[in-house]
Amino acid sequence: MAKYQFFCLPKTERRNFTFLDMASSTFQEEKTQLLQAGFIVDDDVIYADTPEEATDKFRSHFTHAVGDYAHAHVAGGMAAGLMNLLRWFK
Repeated sequence: MAKYQFFCLPKTERRNFTFLDMASSTFQEEKTQLLQAGFIVDDDVIYADTPEEATDKFRSHFTHAVGDYAHAHVAGGMAAGLMNLLRWFK
């Protein structure tokens, strides 16, 4: 699984962003260039199998992490199961 770091232009509500694969041999150089161009590091590192998956996770504002956390507890798992069951009946 690759690690991606996302960068945004300030005051753009995360609409103007780019990202770098942290395993790239040019990562540090590209990061320096982005920071000098006015971008800031946004959020934490995102682990994903593809750049598209990383972008989807970034755009979700880490709601996937909240979901994983909720499902890690019995009450959250039961609530998610009940919601899925109701969707299935519909």
